[in-house]
Amino acid sequence: MTLEHESFHAETLLYMLLRKAGKGTLPPPGFTPPPWSALSDSWDSAPLPKTATVTLGPATVALGHDDSEADDETTEFAGHEFGWDNEHGKREVQVNEFKISWRPVTNGEFYEFYKGEGHGKVKFPQSWIEIEGRVCVRTLYGPIPLKNAHLWPVLTTYDDMSTYAQVRGGRLPTEPELRLFYDNFKHGYEGGANVGYRNWHPVPSTTGASKNGKGHNGGVWEWTSTVFDTYEGFEPSKLYPGFSQDFFDGQHQVVIGGSCATIPRQADRRSLRNYYQHNYSYAWIGARVVYDV
Repeated sequence: MTLEHESFHAETLLYMLLRKAGKGTLPPPGFTPPPWSALSDSWDSAPLPKTATVTLGPATVALGHDDSEADDETTEFAGHEFGWDNEHGKREVQVNEFKISWRPVTNGEFYEFYKGEGHGKVKFPQSWIEIEGRVCVRTLYGPIPLKNAHLWPVLTTYDDMSTYAQVRGGRLPTEPELRLFYDNFKHGYEGGANVGYRNWHPVPSTTGASKNGKGHNGGVWEWTSTVFDTYEGFEPSKLYPGFSQDFFDGQHQVVIGGSCATIPRQADRRSLRNYYQHNYSYAWIGARVVYDV
């Protein structure tokens, strides 16, 4: 519990530092930033999915895992897999047929929306910064031109991502829908996913480009339309009773997956759920669009 909680704190610290990167927070002496221009040339030449979306469902999706919180005070750990209280217990949910975008919305796509049909409907993302009239994307190495990061997933609020999806004729996925997508197409850390500090920044998503569609989403958590709340079978942790319950306020959304700064044991655990306020704009969270069939 301590290990995983501190890893969440480390991720929070990093996106706090991101707010000052290049504007007060500097890398250590002799630290060389990535060759952004060469990398963006490589990213721009990589193949894209043959279609924008993939159709899934109807299906039964299993969520969570069984590990009773009533056993918190036992010293017998055999047969138990660690998980936070909102991961327990196991339950099944039905989802209807739907189409879902292979990749999260990118900085470039959101910028065009922000300047065009979304003008006045969404806010300038906190993950961007304008310098001398030019939009840049914040990184821990300092701001870089949008053109170098236009294929990265955009990091912004649930509210603005929901607006983007609705104007595009879709919506954000529910937790079971996004989980079904991950179950079918997501690579874990050992498969090359951009988690566990493989990079200190997002990168373009690769999902949908291989034969079986498997890949990664670029290294961001993803918003879902599922409100973080109690559910049948939920039992608060005895060791940390407020971890989830304190946030059952109707203001937090479930996010799943993991970011470039999420440790592999968390990013690869299928039952892991995280949560952020719907208007929170600082964390590494993106989103993809779902369309009803």
